[in-house]
Amino acid sequence: MTTDSSGSARWAAGLSTDELRREFLLAGLFAAGRASFRRLETDRAVVGAICPGAGELPLTAPESLHTATFLERREAGVVNLGGPGRIRADGAEHRMEHLDFLYLGRGTQAVAFASADAAAPARYWLVSYPAHASHPSRHIAFRDVPGAQLGGRANANERTLRRMIHPGALPTCQLVMGVTTLAPGGVWNTMPTHTHDRRTEVYLYFDLPPDQAVIHLMGPPSETRHLIVRDCEAVVSPPWSIHSGVGTCAYSFIWAMGGENQEFDDMDAVRTADLR
Repeated sequence: MTTDSSGSARWAAGLSTDELRREFLLAGLFAAGRASFRRLETDRAVVGAICPGAGELPLTAPESLHTATFLERREAGVVNLGGPGRIRADGAEHRMEHLDFLYLGRGTQAVAFASADAAAPARYWLVSYPAHASHPSRHIAFRDVPGAQLGGRANANERTLRRMIHPGALPTCQLVMGVTTLAPGGVWNTMPTHTHDRRTEVYLYFDLPPDQAVIHLMGPPSETRHLIVRDCEAVVSPPWSIHSGVGTCAYSFIWAMGGENQEFDDMDAVRTADLR
């Protein structure tokens, strides 16, 4: 069985640059002292940025979820992009160093985010998908996860990929999540590119200086489009779209996937020669 995604792909092909950005680019979420969320149609994902100030910021359910608590019927993955912090989840406190991840299982009720040092505040990125079962919450330290070396200097895509939340490390319902860091001189990510029909993906780009950008390629392989992406902006990638990019300098990105399949290598490769 194959999915007929031609309708939504044809619809996206007719969007202007501004319309494309409104539909697929998430910007302006990171704001000091605030928690901001967006609910997506793609696999009913919810993404958000939590930037605590001097005190704690609780995780509350957006009205659109129609639930008493955020994780009543959901799971979530959180990564700290800033200075040291801590997350309290149902009485357990998790210390969150830079690029540490925390998996929060369905049914977790009281969650609060904080910074350990107001001079170097924590900044959290959260990705959530619906969950059919409850799994234990778990902290994953960045320093404990070995990186896979990918690409090379010849193709300007030398990078380190770390799978942080995935079935080989801990049980989840849908969520798979990790971080990729480009080496100095590396600018291309996920090239050769691919699609995966059974899950969607969200890329959050970070470690970009204010005057630099990533040109994110999206769309069907035969009719690609692009988005100009700045620091701490995210791109939503539907199943019919490739997701790849090239930066004006080295950078990092958080990738998160949800859908009916968690196998990392389940993808439809696209030859660079076939891109249009």
